[in-house]
Amino acid sequence: MKLKGMFKKTCYEPQKSTSGHGTANQKPEVPDGLLKKCNICKAAIFSEEVKNGHYICPKCHGYFRMDAYRRIEMIVDAGSFEEWDKGIASGNPLHYKGYEEKLDTLREKTGLDEAVITGEAKICGSRAVIGVCDGRFLMASMGRVVGEKITRAVERAVEKRLPVILFACSGGARMQEGIVSLMQMVKTSAALKRHSEAGLLFISVLTDPTTGGVTASFAMLGDVILAEPNALIGFAGPRVIEQTIGQKLPKGFQRSEFLLEHGFLDAIVGREEEREVLSGLLKLHEPSERQGCEKDEAERAAYSVKEIDAWERVQISRQKDRPVGRDYIDGLFTDFVELHGDRYYKDDTAVIGGIAKFHGRPVTVIAQAKGRDVKENVKRNFGMPSPEGYRKALRLMKQAEKFNRPVFCFVDTPGAFCGLEAEERGQGEAIARNLFEMSDLKVPVLSVVIGEGGSGGALAMAVADEVWMLENAVYSILSPEGFAAILWKDSKRAREAAGIMKLTSGDLKKLGIIEKIIPEPEVLTINNFKELTRELEYRMDEFLDRYESVDKETLTARRYERFRAM
Repeated sequence: MKLKGMFKKTCYEPQKSTSGHGTANQKPEVPDGLLKKCNICKAAIFSEEVKNGHYICPKCHGYFRMDAYRRIEMIVDAGSFEEWDKGIASGNPLHYKGYEEKLDTLREKTGLDEAVITGEAKICGSRAVIGVCDGRFLMASMGRVVGEKITRAVERAVEKRLPVILFACSGGARMQEGIVSLMQMVKTSAALKRHSEAGLLFISVLTDPTTGGVTASFAMLGDVILAEPNALIGFAGPRVIEQTIGQKLPKGFQRSEFLLEHGFLDAIVGREEEREVLSGLLKLHEPSERQGCEKDEAERAAYSVKEIDAWERVQISRQKDRPVGRDYIDGLFTDFVELHGDRYYKDDTAVIGGIAKFHGRPVTVIAQAKGRDVKENVKRNFGMPSPEGYRKALRLMKQAEKFNRPVFCFVDTPGAFCGLEAEERGQGEAIARNLFEMSDLKVPVLSVVIGEGGSGGALAMAVADEVWMLENAVYSILSPEGFAAILWKDSKRAREAAGIMKLTSGDLKKLGIIEKIIPEPEVLTINNFKELTRELEYRMDEFLDRYESVDKETLTARRYERFRAM
């Protein structure tokens, strides 16, 4: 997310001497603390303006590091924070010389007992357990007390059935505590595993810097991982890497933007937006009642499925002005929060996914995404997912299972991307893994083929309790051109191939491959899209009515039998 230009520029002009002493260019004397210098643009800035502006430089929009109490004050509802576990003694497990004296000095200087503050608070009325690391205390390195306070906070969150939000900032494990510090990585991770198994939300917010053992433990285990812009995030610090490999690292390496591109973050959130974003995520994970859909039959489109040549339906499914996956997300759901990345390698823009509300109920929605124009089609690889796209989709589906959210998938792809790099990163394994996991996913799953349903690339998002197709969508083993080329060595016979492949919605309904056909206007475009979404919305609501009360064992057994019978 881009930072908003919400600050007035303040120019510092040296005052002219009026006493006869000094020169016109001499800097004035100012009270201590009135001005501070930005480490990025080197400008002198009024301290009060920085404090009132989320600790962001009003000139270059660079981020100052914040102390823990200031951050808590910025995020939580006034007066709602209750601090926990203050004053736990550190000890000196290695009997490291001067360590205890160093800790005493830091306590006196910072007013902190250790490098993390934990407690319970409210954010826009939503309760959460909060933990905030403070870099002023030994660069927020994780020693025994940091690990203990975070673990206790997570354990209490389990007892209270509360979400956890941790703001990470750290240089890594605490060297002065040696192997004891290393064990805190396991302790905090194990506590979060129990919190996760209890079906509770963990949001990790990464700030500058987040490195070392913190990155290799609690910081990267969030159900949702956010980061502030341009934060340094990595296991090994850049200096260590450069010394190890003997090479200069590229600009932007290990910064938030680099991690988002490589699939490790859900979003980059500007500091001035954090409270709003966190509140939205918390509310999406709070219990809510589903609001029924008022079924005014007079408003529903009175379409009937028309008899059209199969090849013509193929052409319609590929039309450039046909609504794409993102249009269905915007048209059917509210409060959509897009989540990014597969947590392994990349964020694939050919798949869009996240959390939204459908008639007041939180759901997970995932769409294979073609572009609305040539530029966007190039960006989205013409709707052909790479392995990372399928792994992102599966990550979101498993997250939906944890939080008991129904899953809606919108299928529209000519097929999985078949490039060299896709094979190198395991395209086949990624698709197979989706089939494997979706077959036993313990929440209702509905897949709707909205355009092209090409081969395994479509199937990897269509292992569902029910599969529906739009009237002019197609779903097949491969394209008619490919079918003709392989069987008849002549791709020009594509029209003939389409006729025998049984790839239309009508054909597949007769074969028992799909459950419903959604009628379309004669020419479906974004201009008459509302007519289609109204019909689809009614039917989706009916789907939830049918499946919400089904227990998990019955749900997965029925899904197994659905495909077992084919």
